[in-house]
Amino acid sequence: MADSIKIAFSHHGNQHAFQFPHDSTISDLAEKVFASLSIPQANQKFMITPKLGLLKYPFPDPVLPLSSLLNKKIILLAPLPSEISALSEASAASKPRERSSPVKTATPSRHRDWQRAQEEATYTFGKIVPLPYLPNPEKSRRFLERLRDDAGIKASMRKHKFSVGVLTEMNPAEHTTHESRTLGLNRNRGELIELRLRTDAYDGYRDYKIIRKTLCHELAHNVFGEHDRNFWDLTNAIEKEVEANDWRSGGHALTDQEFYNPDDSGVEGEHMDGGGWTGGEFVLGGSGSPLSHGSNKQGLGRRELMAQAAEERMRKQQGANREADDQAR
Repeated sequence: MADSIKIAFSHHGNQHAFQFPHDSTISDLAEKVFASLSIPQANQKFMITPKLGLLKYPFPDPVLPLSSLLNKKIILLAPLPSEISALSEASAASKPRERSSPVKTATPSRHRDWQRAQEEATYTFGKIVPLPYLPNPEKSRRFLERLRDDAGIKASMRKHKFSVGVLTEMNPAEHTTHESRTLGLNRNRGELIELRLRTDAYDGYRDYKIIRKTLCHELAHNVFGEHDRNFWDLTNAIEKEVEANDWRSGGHALTDQEFYNPDDSGVEGEHMDGGGWTGGEFVLGGSGSPLSHGSNKQGLGRRELMAQAAEERMRKQQGANREADDQAR
């Protein structure tokens, strides 16, 4: 049809293409995705490159013409309805339940500390949930399980009686701006903790010890929401406890570990979070955190920030390619 346009995008590695009248808008695309793929508009995010960045429903410009997106790469970042249901069930299942009958007293054993075993089963992470729509979710699961089973983390959670409902990974694209990268979030003081496991390009995983330190920070938000003196004292105490109780520390090389990244020593502009958060949406605070480097984001919307981040990554990649070409000559 001469008066129609075709918009193509990828979702979970699958290619999709829809026909639209020439005057259609991005809101029409969201409606078509819902009708065809059963993905509610509220769960839809479109990563568009170059220039536009991440567009999230209801969109900064709901009447953005689809004709302006022709010849652009479009990725739909959205979980399937079945995945949303699984995550909700995991969160609900992790909440404490009343026992229908008293627990029988365990018989002491000389070969095992039963009190410690019971505490470890109580003060831990209820569910491990990788993001199923990102590449290699089983590898992310193993990473999260390694954090859960870390001797130092287990000891500190027992001491402070920390219980976390869900431990999951963070999608880097949703928490990256031109100025900063969020490394972790804690929702409702332990209902759910998100950690940034993956590199920005989704081609690998970050250094284990950096992510473990981020987890220490997020565990402190189980007690304190704001980044005040009490919060930082608790964070420092947890970090020391984790190091002291990690039997692998003190010269143990991590080069044989699956997730070791020797080039990841932290990136300028990274910050842990903007404080503990509640409810369904996270609002970046940032100004009270000594780990939050100064940023000039006022007046910029999320679309502009994500576009700047995408452009910056492209510039860095182009610079790296030029340097490689120069070395090859």
